[in-house]
Amino acid sequence: MPKNKGKGGKNRRRGKNENEADKRELVFKDDGQEYAQVVKMLGNGRLEAICFDGVKRLCHIRGKLRKKVWINQGDIILIGLRDYQDAKADVILKYNPDEARNLKSYGELPEHAKINDTVTFGEEEVDDIIDFNDDVSEDEDAIDNL
Repeated sequence: MPKNKGKGGKNRRRGKNENEADKRELVFKDDGQEYAQVVKMLGNGRLEAICFDGVKRLCHIRGKLRKKVWINQGDIILIGLRDYQDAKADVILKYNPDEARNLKSYGELPEHAKINDTVTFGEEEVDDIIDFNDDVSEDEDAIDNL
């Protein structure tokens, strides 16, 4: 059996995607497109997004973006609306946080849109404060009796 000579396998030969650092031109929405924020990743190339027109839609990540552009919860995306299904849409583009901030400053996104990468939906702020009783005397008496 031949010995492995190191340097990795098939994925190494495929090469790294180096073009992400380049500045790309900011893409604005056209007719039949809408800005949205990812609410939940559903798997199988699908996600749930709340559009900035107020409608929650089931979105499909198109093949060009799939496995190349990683979309996470809270990301700002551009979706293409379907003429025949209002509740479904297709993801056209993912905006990085700098581009999303630029869209917000141009007035394309509403002011209430949160652009942080750590946005969590469906989880209201929960108090993590736990009050413990300071009545230690009863516990100490029980331990002393043992």
